[in-house]
Amino acid sequence: MKVADLFKHRGLTNSKQHSEFMHWVTPHVREYWGEIVNKAHNRHLFTRLRDFQTPAVNDEIKPAPVQPQQPVKPKPLEMKPEAEALYLELQEKLGEVIHTGEWLDVSQERINQFGQVTEDMQWIHTDPERAEAESPFKTTIAHGFLTLALLPKLTDSVDPDNNLFPTAKMVVNIGLNQVRFPYPVKADNRVRAVSTLSKVTPIRKGLEIEREIKVEIDGVRRPGAVVTSVIQLHF
Repeated sequence: MKVADLFKHRGLTNSKQHSEFMHWVTPHVREYWGEIVNKAHNRHLFTRLRDFQTPAVNDEIKPAPVQPQQPVKPKPLEMKPEAEALYLELQEKLGEVIHTGEWLDVSQERINQFGQVTEDMQWIHTDPERAEAESPFKTTIAHGFLTLALLPKLTDSVDPDNNLFPTAKMVVNIGLNQVRFPYPVKADNRVRAVSTLSKVTPIRKGLEIEREIKVEIDGVRRPGAVVTSVIQLHF
């Protein structure tokens, strides 16, 4: 039945006209029917269409069937052979210590240099005499951020001759998820980093690696720092 024919049968009830008209139009038009009526510019047509749109009292409106949408499947991640080989290798080492660095001296000179660069010259770091007299540690202590700044050195991340991930073209430091300083590093202490592999995740450019790094202090039971480090390997 044509729309013009529907307009001629004004003697029919509103409910019958509405049901018949909505049955005739396409599902796409049904979906936007309210918007079409509200935005109609022709006043005469608007009056006509409104009659069809308004159902009679107690007239049940059957919703238009909803077409199920097909889920979009994510594109599978493709890894380079070098990345895939390292991923499979590291999967076998989750929860294990993958690196133990060499001992490094944290001298008073190193502490002073860091204080000058960062403009943090607090006496607890840079005044041995006052620290001996007033500090509960009886000596100066390293800045906590100095301990963090030493992580690339302590984990051999900047040593081209002792690269932990030699097949990667580039290693990018993403950040630290968690940082704690359980015990202060005192001047002239020796420290080293012990890295435990926590998580390995394939990414578009390579691998993302999460490690727990403990900065051990020679002769001290508690570590100077415990951090969760996140790096990305690009291949």
